[in-house]
Amino acid sequence: MRHTEFWDRMDAALGSSYSRVWASQQVLPGLEGRTVSQALDAGVDPKRVWRAVWDRLELPDRER
Repeated sequence: MRHTEFWDRMDAALGSSYSRVWASQQVLPGLEGRTVSQALDAGVDPKRVWRAVWDRLELPDRER
């Protein structure tokens, strides 16, 4: 997954204005205690980050 696809999915799930705010504030256990933004900036695979987001938001399986 590319970063653009990741952010497209985030925007679809949370809205384009809120997705970046949420990503900068949410610390997820699946990301070793980092926020979504910190994990991406550290080079964590966007697919792994998306799975952590998907789990936290309890999105439907079709969104995985």
